[in-house]
Amino acid sequence: MQVVIISGLSGSGKSVALKVLEDTGYYCVDNLPVGFMSQVVTFLTEHGHSRVSLAIDARGGNELENLPKVVRDLRATGIDARLLFLEAKTDSLVKRFSETRRPHPLANEQRTLTECIELERQLLETIGELGHRMDTSDLRPNTLRGWVKDFIGLDQTRLALFFQSFGFKNGIPSDADFVFDVRCLPNPFYDPAMRPLTGNDGPVIAFLDADLKAQKMLADIERFIGAWVPEFARDNRRSLTIALGCTGGQHRSVYFANKLASWFATDYQVVLRHRELVT
Repeated sequence: MQVVIISGLSGSGKSVALKVLEDTGYYCVDNLPVGFMSQVVTFLTEHGHSRVSLAIDARGGNELENLPKVVRDLRATGIDARLLFLEAKTDSLVKRFSETRRPHPLANEQRTLTECIELERQLLETIGELGHRMDTSDLRPNTLRGWVKDFIGLDQTRLALFFQSFGFKNGIPSDADFVFDVRCLPNPFYDPAMRPLTGNDGPVIAFLDADLKAQKMLADIERFIGAWVPEFARDNRRSLTIALGCTGGQHRSVYFANKLASWFATDYQVVLRHRELVT
C-alpha cells in the first residue's frame, strides 16, 4: 500500500501533482481533513486500492498539528506513506493568482493576497519538514509533472539524493538542503561557440574537464557530500536536495550536477534535475 500526501502552498502546483497521480492510477482525494485520513486509507485498502493520494492544505486549521502522528501511524502499519510539499516564492504565487483571478483560500476582507500567502506559509511551516520539499517557482507544468513522477518512483526505505542545477539570476531553490556556488569558475558562456550549448554537451564538458580549478572544486564538493550524507541517512532522512548554481544555470551548474549525480549513483538513489533547461 502506498499513500502519497500532497500538501503545500496554494498556487504552488498541488492540482498539477494530484492530476499526475490520478493519471498514474492513484485513487485521489482532494482537500481531506487530517482527522479523516486514517479512516479513508483503511476504507480504500479494504476496497482493493493499493495506491492512494491525499491532498491537504491550510484550511485544515488546528488539525494540521496531528499530521506528523498520522504519518507515523500509517508507516507503523507497513504502509509506504510519503509526503510531497510544494512551495514557491511569494512573487511567483502572486503572479499565478493574478493570472487565474481565483481568490486565495484564506482570503477575507481584511487580508491582502500577499498577507494570505505569508499566513499560509506560517500555518504549513512544520509540514514541509515531514517529507520532500519541492520549489515550483520557476517550473513549467511539464517539468513539475516529471519531477512528481520521479518522486513517486523512489524507494522510500533508502536515502534519495536530488542533484539540481540552477541559475542564481532566477533565485536559489528554496527546497535546497545544500547550495554550492560555482560562479567563480571560468564560464563557457563567454566562448561564442559554447554559448548556445549546455553542460550536457561535449565541448562544454571537455572545457570544464580540462580546467584545474573546476576539477578541484568538484573533488572538494564530492568529499564534503560523501562525508556528511551518511550522517543524514543515520538521522532517518529520506531525501536531500543538493543544488549547484552558476549565473544562468546552463553550463557550469549542469556539468557539476551531472558529475556528482554520476558519482553517487552507485551508493544512493539519485535524481537529476536541471531547473533552467527547457524540457
